[in-house]
Amino acid sequence: MKKTKQTGDLNLFHLTWPIFLEVFLFMLMGIVDTFMLSSLSDDAVSGVGAANQYIHIAILLLEVVAAGASIVVAQYLGSKLFKEASKVAALSITLNLVIGIILSIVYLIFAKSMMVAMNLQGDVLDYAVSYLSIVGGAIFLQAIINSLSAVIRVHGWTKQTMYVSLGMNIIHVIGNYVLIFGKFGFPELGVEGAAISSIGSRFLAMLVFFWLFYKVMDVRVMWRDYFQWSKDYIGKILRIGLPAAFEQILYQAAQIVFLFYITYLGAESLAARQYAHNISMFTYLFAIAIGMGTAIIVGRFVGAGRSEEAYSQLWKSVQYAMTFTIVAVSIVVIFRESIVGIFTDNPEVIRLAAQVLVLGLALETGRTLNIVIINSLRAAGDARFPVIMGAISMIGISLPLGYFFVFTLEWGLVGVWAAIAIDEWTRGLIMLFRWKSKAWKRYALVKVPEKQKEAESL
Repeated sequence: MKKTKQTGDLNLFHLTWPIFLEVFLFMLMGIVDTFMLSSLSDDAVSGVGAANQYIHIAILLLEVVAAGASIVVAQYLGSKLFKEASKVAALSITLNLVIGIILSIVYLIFAKSMMVAMNLQGDVLDYAVSYLSIVGGAIFLQAIINSLSAVIRVHGWTKQTMYVSLGMNIIHVIGNYVLIFGKFGFPELGVEGAAISSIGSRFLAMLVFFWLFYKVMDVRVMWRDYFQWSKDYIGKILRIGLPAAFEQILYQAAQIVFLFYITYLGAESLAARQYAHNISMFTYLFAIAIGMGTAIIVGRFVGAGRSEEAYSQLWKSVQYAMTFTIVAVSIVVIFRESIVGIFTDNPEVIRLAAQVLVLGLALETGRTLNIVIINSLRAAGDARFPVIMGAISMIGISLPLGYFFVFTLEWGLVGVWAAIAIDEWTRGLIMLFRWKSKAWKRYALVKVPEKQKEAESL
């Protein structure tokens, strides 16, 4: 009896709510660090926030393999080619581990140079270097987690990955409390304590993910599968993974440039940006979850040769995601000052953060459109188009506009948010027309076996 849920059994709601909680818990790790470190100083928060920009880039690099493999596995599952799915899954773990080890070495050696390049100084620089050296030095753990969780998820086991994330966050919170503040006889480590807690919880999560991985596979992965390098499989993984990761790296690189702009606005603007960014993440959380759940379904439908069902599913998902996002942003806008006040009592920081959160209705609806449609385009195999449009829009529109708004019009932090909102809506509308054109139908990675077509037509 197969453990994997068949394509017809997949339901968007059943897939999405565990993904929602899993992504929420993943985001919560960063929020917990911010909240607990805010009791030390705004400088500690700013330093960790700046360091996390590089951590996010590393995670996106690791998504080259994880995202690519998940789509290839999903299409193989849709075609009921379970042996091929297992081989791709094993290969993705090895590839990501190699990339993770290389990134860990880079962060250990160049942490200070990276943070100095962001124009950080004084205590903010010290905090950032300390955090990046520890968390970045162990980023290979996240490499393995990314591959394992992606494969487990596309098999329909989204609840299980959510439970692991829950356990990881509980351990992380306890570790933060003990190591940041020096409880139960442990030393008071501050920022270093938050970093150590983060990698400790990831290590334990990795062990559990490996156990789940061997339970979920329809064809058991053998030891030799981790070292059998197939050009065909690697080519399919990279065909999706490279463009997907490059698009995200472009986005994060643009955010780093915006962060560089903000450093010239002062420490209060830098802290306000970090608080507003963390709060905003929760407003597009629904879109991320729905986008990931939709990608699983679309990938399975495309692999099974059922492209019209994939086409229809996207429109339903966009409607659901936009509804959730609008409700979430509206709540944040209404209570914005009180929410920011949870993190800081600095009135100027509260004013600045609350000011940009009002623009969330414009920014997050555009971001939602992008998240859901781009995930589905990748799941169908059409990964190059989003990255080409992303490069044109982010580099050609958002960065120049941001500079103009911040330094020429002197809009400050509001100028950054306005530039990003314009970029999101530009790309979102382009992606919408791309899906409607159905050009993605010709990019399927896996062909349905003739025998299966004949059997399903009877």
